[in-house]
Amino acid sequence: MAADLQAKYQKLAQEYSKLRAQNQVLKKAVVDEQGQGTSLKEELKMKDQCVRKLQQEMDSLTFRNQQLAKRVELLQEELVTTEAKGKKNKKNADPPSQMNQQLQSVFDEDLQNKIEENERLHKQVQEAQEKHRQIETELRERLVVLERDTMQHHAVVDGLKQKYMDTIEKLQNDKANLEMIAVVGLEGGVEGALVKSHSLEREAKECRLRTEECQQQLKNIHADLSSRLDQSTSIIQEKIPFNDRRFAEYNTLDVPVHDRRHQLKARDLNGQALAFVRDLVGALLNLHTYTEQRIQIYPIDSATDTISPLNQKFSEYLHENAAYVRPLEEGMLHLFESITEETVTTLETTVKLKPFSVVFTSYVCFLKKILPYQLKSLEEECECSLCTANLQARNIELQSDMQKMTAAFEKLQVYISLLTLPSTKPEMLLQTNYNVVFTQLAACLHSLHDVMKDISKHYSQKVSLEQELPTITQKLKNTNDCILSSVVALSNVTGKIGTFFSNNLDFFTAPSVYGSRVGMGIIDPLAAECMLENKKKAAAYIKSLKKSCPGSVPYEEALANRRTILSSTESREGLSQQVQQSQEKIAKLEQEKEHWMLEAQLAKIKLEKENQRLIELESQFKTTFTGPVPSIGSIQENDAIAKIEELQLVERDSSEPVRSTSLVGMLTTSTINNEIPDAESREQLIKSHYMMRVAELTSQLQIADSKSVHFYAECRALVKRLALAEKSRETFSEEIKVANQNVVRLQDELTTTKRSYEDQLSMMSDHLCSMNETLSKQREEIDSLRMGSKGNAKKNRGR
Repeated sequence: MAADLQAKYQKLAQEYSKLRAQNQVLKKAVVDEQGQGTSLKEELKMKDQCVRKLQQEMDSLTFRNQQLAKRVELLQEELVTTEAKGKKNKKNADPPSQMNQQLQSVFDEDLQNKIEENERLHKQVQEAQEKHRQIETELRERLVVLERDTMQHHAVVDGLKQKYMDTIEKLQNDKANLEMIAVVGLEGGVEGALVKSHSLEREAKECRLRTEECQQQLKNIHADLSSRLDQSTSIIQEKIPFNDRRFAEYNTLDVPVHDRRHQLKARDLNGQALAFVRDLVGALLNLHTYTEQRIQIYPIDSATDTISPLNQKFSEYLHENAAYVRPLEEGMLHLFESITEETVTTLETTVKLKPFSVVFTSYVCFLKKILPYQLKSLEEECECSLCTANLQARNIELQSDMQKMTAAFEKLQVYISLLTLPSTKPEMLLQTNYNVVFTQLAACLHSLHDVMKDISKHYSQKVSLEQELPTITQKLKNTNDCILSSVVALSNVTGKIGTFFSNNLDFFTAPSVYGSRVGMGIIDPLAAECMLENKKKAAAYIKSLKKSCPGSVPYEEALANRRTILSSTESREGLSQQVQQSQEKIAKLEQEKEHWMLEAQLAKIKLEKENQRLIELESQFKTTFTGPVPSIGSIQENDAIAKIEELQLVERDSSEPVRSTSLVGMLTTSTINNEIPDAESREQLIKSHYMMRVAELTSQLQIADSKSVHFYAECRALVKRLALAEKSRETFSEEIKVANQNVVRLQDELTTTKRSYEDQLSMMSDHLCSMNETLSKQREEIDSLRMGSKGNAKKNRGR
């Protein structure tokens, strides 16, 4: 028994050694294939470079061909002019015509050679392109085959590894069993083996009995569960016609449990981030602005001399820094306003993070745009005659620091754009990768802080060295101090942002609200928006449930109200007619009012005349009678009626009316045949006057009520129009923001196109200068040849 096991063990060991040797061979083959794949990729890169060089040569040849064609046209035109001149002076110009023919033959040969060379180069370029395409297709096919082979080799290696692990475990188990059997055989002998066999038989019988009991229980449980399943399925089919728990798309629309603490903390953290971003924006604005001011002062002061074109361009770009830096604060402010206590804040629902990422990307592009100008400006400072070796070393360090700062901002932009993917394209970033993105973002913030510390240290050293220069001005000192303070502020702000992000990394990397819900996977942005709407509706529904129900109106009262409403609607036309009639009456009363006002003025004039007559009568009375006479004021105070009677006695023959004034108004009476009105007629007149006054006041009150109702309706209409105007104003403001963003984008595109056109124009101008030089040389050669030909002709004539 032991010998058989030993033989099996040896066979397994031999097979294991064979498989191990095969595994090493396969590993070596996989490594070789990987090396070949890398070499092929390098060859493909080299071929691409060759093709690019050939394309550049092709472009240069085409350009040269066009130049030669233009040159040939010019020469042909000159030839035509010379031929025309030769025809006019045929007799005297026989030797020059021969010379022109010789020159024409030389030019034709040169042109033919250039055309043949151009055709040959075209053929070479086409052959090289075809050869490159063939090589590229062959290499790609070979690369696909090699990748397929590597995948197969990897699969084979993984299978062999699994097989080897299984065989190793099996061999270890066999080895342990053999050792146990050897130990038992040595200690117990045959008796122990018999006792063990009896015990094993007994245990086998018990296990059989237990298995039978378990099978019976399993049958009973299966029958019970099948009956319950049938009952539950029938209930579900009858009572639950629609079950949305089986679809993940519907589960994402469920409103999660509202975590108020989470929302408050998210808003608090966003507020802190907004404060940090404001400090960062202020520091960046100061840095760019004072850098622009320094360029205008050093190494050449723009007040005394013109600065270099490079610094002029750099200054123009730095002057536009506010258009790229200010939107960072606005984007973070919009993000802060979007996070409220009622919303659910996750990466899927923070839609306002995308605009912030867009403006941050534009600022990073701005940094990339100004980086080469900044490096060249530092090089120009190094080339200055007053720049020492230490100052040059500091400038070189600042160049590397500026490159590092731009690279750090670029990394930040990449990670922020990755965080915006869940709210725009959730399939591009898995939830398992959120933690990695946040941790890398924190590390990138710390690296940015380190870069800003290096910049502040190196710039402080540079400022200290520049202050030792003899030609430094006070304006440059102030500018250097401002730049140094802005750099120190940047290092402090980036350090605060890094520590803030690291301290709250656990909150940022905490699992999403949807992770705790069953069946919720990746949520779509539209589903998140629908979920928030459902949450608002649910909150409004719960709020409406908490409201107390209004008291019910009795049925009879409701019927009466309905009747009054119907009657009011029916009598609307009658009321409109009454309003028209009342308006007509108002117009008539206004006319009567004007008439009575004129009457009152006439009566006042008559009263003044009567007062004058009364004064004249008193004077006559004084002259006729002697003794004390009461004055007019005492007569009016004591007895107005007696005075009226005296006036009536004096003017008994006159039939003019008598007026009596009081607080109520003016009462006019006429005395005919010496009759005085009694008390009853006076009361009747006062009563009629009061009735007329009451009627007038009631009509005025009705007019005021109608005007107030009209004004109330106009005010309600104006309120509605004001609300519509506010909404339209908001929409117009949003459209203006979008238009401003488009204007900024178009301005950027305009600057880029302008820059590209300027570069092309400079290249073309250089090329035209070189062409003009060659043309001038050729013209000089032609003139020299003509002069030589003329000299030869004169010599021939002299001979």
